[in-house]
Amino acid sequence: MSLQVVLLPGLLCDAAVWTEQRKALETIADCYIPDYGMCDSIGGMADLVLNAVHASTLLVAGHSMGGRVALEVVRRAPERVGALALLDTGYQARDPGDAGAKEQAGRFGLLDMARAQGMRAMGEAWAPGMVHPDRLDSDVYQSILSMIERSSPAQFEAQIRALLDRPDATPVLENLQCPTVLVCGREDRWSPLARHEDMQRVIPQATLHVIEASGHMSTMERPEAVSKVLLEWAQAFVTTHSKAESGE
Repeated sequence: MSLQVVLLPGLLCDAAVWTEQRKALETIADCYIPDYGMCDSIGGMADLVLNAVHASTLLVAGHSMGGRVALEVVRRAPERVGALALLDTGYQARDPGDAGAKEQAGRFGLLDMARAQGMRAMGEAWAPGMVHPDRLDSDVYQSILSMIERSSPAQFEAQIRALLDRPDATPVLENLQCPTVLVCGREDRWSPLARHEDMQRVIPQATLHVIEASGHMSTMERPEAVSKVLLEWAQAFVTTHSKAESGE
């Protein structure tokens, strides 16, 4: 068996969002973190990932939008996903009614701001809700703003379109066969804990880990806590698979 860890970033995030988790998980297997480039669909992002990794078995973790990409990877290639981790994310399609229209208007309003004032200014208006309120003056928050600034308005638009057209992943959750962990910051205001509790009820035998004193950006806000969860998740897969191979 060839094994690879896949770490999928969220909206306007890059490898920095996985810095500490990558260090931990590279003790298990090589880690791949994609750059979505100008992909403008969740399916296109999933295809990019599957075309880039060549291991027979993947341990796939996705944060925020990356969780939706992870579920699309499972939809397309369930036989390759040995274990799944979904962090601060969601699974439902955009609401077709007023809520969906409000979401679209809000996202394109931020895009207009990014084009007119720059990505940093847009981030300063948008990002406060991403973290625990106590971290608004922290180095972590500044790192998040810098990460947002590294993307362009064109990339932002592509990812907005991907999210607005996101597929409903409920059938994927209902049919998951691989070990799955859910991770959510206690104070996540974007992808709240209640949503992850709903996901746990849908996914057979999923385990939910709540990260205390954390908002949406749990991998950066509480890196040690999240790394511990993901390392145990990866080690459990390796141990179980090794026993199966040896006939224990």
